[in-house]
Amino acid sequence: MRIPVYLILGFLDSGKSQFINGVLADGLAADHRTLLLQCEEGDVEYDPRLMKNVTVAAVEDEEELTPIFLRECEKKHRPRQVLVEYNGMWPLDTLLDHLPPSWFLAQTFTFVEAATFDVYSRNMGQLMAEKVKAADILVFNRCTPELKDSLRARNLRMANRRAEIYLEAPDGTDEDYLTGNECPFDLDQPVIHIPDEDFGVWYVDVMDHPQRYEGKTIHAKLVMMRSSKYPDTCCPGRFAMVCCANDVAFLGLVARGMGLEAFKNKQWLDATFRISIHEHPAYEGPGPFMDILEAHPCTKAEPELLTY
Repeated sequence: MRIPVYLILGFLDSGKSQFINGVLADGLAADHRTLLLQCEEGDVEYDPRLMKNVTVAAVEDEEELTPIFLRECEKKHRPRQVLVEYNGMWPLDTLLDHLPPSWFLAQTFTFVEAATFDVYSRNMGQLMAEKVKAADILVFNRCTPELKDSLRARNLRMANRRAEIYLEAPDGTDEDYLTGNECPFDLDQPVIHIPDEDFGVWYVDVMDHPQRYEGKTIHAKLVMMRSSKYPDTCCPGRFAMVCCANDVAFLGLVARGMGLEAFKNKQWLDATFRISIHEHPAYEGPGPFMDILEAHPCTKAEPELLTY
């Protein structure tokens, strides 16, 4: 049996314990034995009324997080799931490198008190950066309107392009970080390099906002595909697992340029191209074209299959 691990990150008083009380109140542990590793004790205590199916194991020192300790916790408590309230001062590798083979990281939540973000970023940049980058869900709490504007001006999507980011006001109401105007890539570069793992993010953005990339030069690793529906149309892109292993889609753009005929279907190419916007039946209207400037055979991207 594989055991999901839900990792809750943040510095002291960022709202981690309050979040744990909230998800327990919502019934997270109602049907499953839950192990809660408490690596930091804050001012907010766990609500005893919610702990019926939860065992708390306190971890006072970073050195305690060994593979032997975690396996003993599994053997003793037989959890079906694990919550970890992690100490903000500990590097993530201390935990992630020691997870038992049956444990897997299911979801990571990072909480940041908005008013302290700049201070922590300046004074503990690496610790803050790794927690922001690791997040699947990133919450900045106690946000004033001024802090919201400041956070949006920093374009945090550059630090973590896949996370859902929320800005929470002091009264507990929250709003999506994205307003529709943010771009997850630096468009001022002469050539915009798309990391292998971020092609899906770029694909969604260029399909939603083709005008922002018009005339821009892009570099990426791609898989050559030819359309069976539209003869003589090349549409390099990447395969992505959108939901589950049985739900794989191809994310491709119409391409044109000299030399494309030399590439076979499903052959990898390292391509530099410029984006232009034209009509094509595949788009049912105007859409982004890859005008290939240079392309060479290459090794597979890592990861080969994108995930969302």
